[in-house]
Amino acid sequence: MAGIKSLAKETAVYGLSSIVGRFLNWCLVPLYVYIFPTDEYGVVSYLYSFTAVALIILNYGMETGFFRYANKEKDPERVYTTSLLSLGFTSLLFVILVSLFIRPVTDALLLPGKELFVWMLSTTVAIDAFSNLPFAYLRFKKKAFTFACIKLANVGINIGLNLFFLLACPALEKTAPSLIDWFYLPLGGEAFGIGWIFLANILSTFCIFLMLLPQIVGRVYVFDRALLGKMLKYSWPLLVLGVAGVMSQNMGQMIIPYLFRDNEEGAQSMVGIYGANIKIAIVMVMFTQAFRYAYEPFIFAQAGREGEDKKQAYCDAMKFFIIFGLLIFLGVMYFMPVLKHFVSSSYWSGLQIVPIMMMAELFFGVFFNLSLWYKLTDRTQWGMYFSLFGFAVMLGMNLWLVPAIGLPDGYVGSAWAAFIGYLAMMLLSYFVGRHYYPLPYELKRIGGYTLLAMMLWGVGAWLEFEDRMWLTYAIRIFLLAVYAGVVCAFENVPIVSGLLRRVRR
Repeated sequence: MAGIKSLAKETAVYGLSSIVGRFLNWCLVPLYVYIFPTDEYGVVSYLYSFTAVALIILNYGMETGFFRYANKEKDPERVYTTSLLSLGFTSLLFVILVSLFIRPVTDALLLPGKELFVWMLSTTVAIDAFSNLPFAYLRFKKKAFTFACIKLANVGINIGLNLFFLLACPALEKTAPSLIDWFYLPLGGEAFGIGWIFLANILSTFCIFLMLLPQIVGRVYVFDRALLGKMLKYSWPLLVLGVAGVMSQNMGQMIIPYLFRDNEEGAQSMVGIYGANIKIAIVMVMFTQAFRYAYEPFIFAQAGREGEDKKQAYCDAMKFFIIFGLLIFLGVMYFMPVLKHFVSSSYWSGLQIVPIMMMAELFFGVFFNLSLWYKLTDRTQWGMYFSLFGFAVMLGMNLWLVPAIGLPDGYVGSAWAAFIGYLAMMLLSYFVGRHYYPLPYELKRIGGYTLLAMMLWGVGAWLEFEDRMWLTYAIRIFLLAVYAGVVCAFENVPIVSGLLRRVRR
């Protein structure tokens, strides 16, 4: 149980930076959707979906490979410096190649005339890819507080620059233009539009790179080719896994413009609506991300211990991940009448995808939790197989459902494709894992909690009084308490168990 407490503590620290950071970034979405129409915001969402894929490619599984070999080799510093040199070379090469072939790259993305936007995001993702390893090093050294502070600084700088470029600069241009004309007008002023978002991103990313310099400079760099070969052999299936996984996560935004090339504005509008409403479901993504930050160091540290306690720790981690994931799902769905105001009413047609995407992200989180068996047994190729399978399912579903539903609601097909694809990946990983690394998961209890959450969601949706929303929220808060109380009772949480014993007496 000590391992689970440590995992919970680190998840809380990483979660604070992730949740607070993503929440603050999330607060930029209302700014974007109220300033820019759906088709312009669609370009932002569309480009960021491609940068997510590029980030995975440029990391090529080295983050997980670093954790594996830093715990396995006698000299973790050799592992770290070898990884840094490798990532530094590939990131720099990526920037050079994109700069040389910027026009063909932009045309392939169906965004002619937006070469500067593509170049800025490409450079940003290259810096991000390299910076991920110093962040991983902080996690390896258990410096969760430093990790969280730098992550939050990134968010703060990005938000500050966005507010400055999108709100302050237009106001200053009218009242004190001499203060900003030296940089504002050469880029086009307000006409630069969404370009200011990308400029804010690249500047904030560079600032974070400077903050990470203590983890980069002042070291004795050793490049071990044999070690790198072993790491790449271990990590390359994770690269395929990651690319397939991120393309699956972003498939809706990426594929819709290609399916409706005869109506570019309508397609980008759908991408904008889809991307904005996914942001409402981002609480589940934040929780999953926070868990992932703490989970990889946790499983590799547990793997070095003797006895069967580690297997119980893995099972407990799965159970509590699902418990908290279902609680987050209920909270978001119960307070949707409030949360929907974070986006403009012109985007509300997409609210129907929020519960679908939240459950899809929960399935993905469980899939990541299950990934421990092939990472610990060095069968990472299975992760690649699962991700390719999920990718194929989602691609097929998108190609079928999105055109079948058509404009303007085709993005709903993308949401269902994600739901079905992640569910299939989760189930396949579980059943294959039972053969190679069987774990005694408490399936009946987990199933009971899931059934309870779905029933409470249904009751909460049924008991909605539009003319007395205070009563609706009071009922839903009570239902959340019911869920939490049942879980605490079955998990023997001391305070709740004590209260129940008194009630029985």
